[in-house]
Amino acid sequence: MSLNGRVALVTGGARGIGLAIARRLVADGARVALVDLDKSAAEAAAGGLGDAATALVADVTRTADVERAVAAAHARWGRLDIVVNNAGITGGSKLTWELTDEDWNQVIACDLTSVFLVSRAAVKLMLPQRSGRIVNIASIAGKEGNPTLVPYSTAKAGVIGFTKALAKEVANQGILVNAVAPAVIGTDMVKQMSKETVDYLIAKIPMGRVGRPDEVAALVAWLVSDECTFSTGAVYDLSGGRATY
Repeated sequence: MSLNGRVALVTGGARGIGLAIARRLVADGARVALVDLDKSAAEAAAGGLGDAATALVADVTRTADVERAVAAAHARWGRLDIVVNNAGITGGSKLTWELTDEDWNQVIACDLTSVFLVSRAAVKLMLPQRSGRIVNIASIAGKEGNPTLVPYSTAKAGVIGFTKALAKEVANQGILVNAVAPAVIGTDMVKQMSKETVDYLIAKIPMGRVGRPDEVAALVAWLVSDECTFSTGAVYDLSGGRATY
């Protein structure tokens, strides 16, 4: 799948799933802006991808940061074709009655509000082009709900609803909006959860293993390619057989 001439922006691009996606998009010919709050990690990641990548430091929960980063990616290469909203946190493993307001607000801001802010800024640039691809990284937790991960499950359910609604708004504008809903993937994010929670999640996967970041990247690469032409507002499970609907 060739992405030659395409410009992509990936949030949470310094490590894990985001870096795997950025690496795959560069390999397919795209130029990629890696957006992350961790300046040194983002610069190191972009440096490892060569001249086709650049690092942009931003807090994706803040409107001003988001608009500056999206504008910078567009200004650098003259267009914006692809956005992957990947930035996210689990917020750790806590029962609902143990959560503080801060616990809730932090996860909702990072995992849901950021998707709205980045997509809003990006769509404004894609509409004049009458083309674009937005992929939101949701989670199987957004469809089924995971105990001890209530804010995360809620945020990811919101991402799914947002994806479907935005897709309908731009369906006739050449812009496709889809979501990917992975089960647990082997990244540093797993370390934010308790062993009991991780064991519970793996036990629900019929294939009996965690997913790999490159497996997520492969699906995203298809969704942003010209081979994907009649799918929008969809949620693609990547769950090793866990998904039941």
